[in-house]
Amino acid sequence: MALGVLNNLPALYAENSLNNTNNSLQTVLQQLSSGSKINSGSDDAAGLSLVNGLQANSTALTQSATNATEGVGLLQVADGALSQVTNLLNRAVTLATETANGTLNTAQEAAANQEYQSILSEINNIGQTTTYNSNQIFTGSASGINIYVGDSSTSGSSIDNLYFAALSSSTVGDSGGNVVQSSSGQFVDLSKDTTGTLTTAGQAGDTVSGGLKFTVTNADGTTTNFTTTATTVGGLIAEINKDGIPGVTASLTTASAAGDATPAAADTGILITNTNTSVAIADATLLDTTTAEGATSLFASTKGVETITYQKGANEQTTNLAGAGLDLTTQGNAANTLTALNAAISNVAAQRGYLGAQVNTLNAVSQVVTTQQENITAAQNAVQATDYAAATTSLSKFEILSQTGISALAQANSLQQEVTKLLQ
Repeated sequence: MALGVLNNLPALYAENSLNNTNNSLQTVLQQLSSGSKINSGSDDAAGLSLVNGLQANSTALTQSATNATEGVGLLQVADGALSQVTNLLNRAVTLATETANGTLNTAQEAAANQEYQSILSEINNIGQTTTYNSNQIFTGSASGINIYVGDSSTSGSSIDNLYFAALSSSTVGDSGGNVVQSSSGQFVDLSKDTTGTLTTAGQAGDTVSGGLKFTVTNADGTTTNFTTTATTVGGLIAEINKDGIPGVTASLTTASAAGDATPAAADTGILITNTNTSVAIADATLLDTTTAEGATSLFASTKGVETITYQKGANEQTTNLAGAGLDLTTQGNAANTLTALNAAISNVAAQRGYLGAQVNTLNAVSQVVTTQQENITAAQNAVQATDYAAATTSLSKFEILSQTGISALAQANSLQQEVTKLLQ
């Protein structure tokens, strides 16, 4: 190769190699200091996407375990209250049995009845004042309380809908219901709105024309039309949930999350989940405020969130301890009251049995999601965590290459100085 000074090619080669080595060295140092071998999309775009998805799953599952634990706490508060009700009923049985014997005089019967009425008042008090997180528990609300667990996707989520019957002296206990599981539902595709007020990626705050209308077919074949009057998508969802249709809940989601392949995956809609086998939902339409007519049916699928719920039975039983003739003023009334008290104890036991079953269910769910979260974290760690054995090996390699690169660059620069000897 001819000698020249215009371009020092050996120095350029050495410089480029040194820059590449330094870049690799910086990457290895970042991996060692952060503990992660994926610190940006340039490190591993596919791996970063996978890790972010696994992180979302892990975060949701961690909170889901907490949700289940909070649900267990709620159930245990309710069970503790009912345990005290059972104690009160047992005391009332003693009083009623004593009064029914006929050995008491009028004054003693009045005293026994006074204590019995006090017991009824305390049952009323327990029903009104038993709360969890400042919310009354024994409301008898048909919509129940949803305990959500999942990995942030519809297909990986479930809801345990807890039902707490009203508790008072006239409605003691609850029996005759059934626990059912279902994933049926309807996805209301908001992008089909013909008024043009909604977009494919609709949001909760988007305006709707005149509400949402849908039909509920009951177990006896009769139909009920529900029409919401809210003016936003979020308002529609809140109103549907507030209607308290047994087993029916609504939430905002996307077609892909709802598992619906018919519309575009990004289409936003309202997922109406129905766990009540006695109820069917159909014909959802967005209403036009000017004509009060609906657009084309918006239903696009029958996929819903897996839901466990309490469904009232046809022979559901509660006990009225405050009815006519139910007191301890006479022997006959005491005998009637004793029969009612036995029924109340049975109904409270049935209600506590349901609550206990749900405690076991949520404990099992908590164990499952905890195990799932551990395995997802392990998978995330395998993809993301720095392999320190390999990284330290690379560190030694690039440190040596950096030193030899600097020496090579210095040598390349010194070679051109030999040209000056030709000019002497």
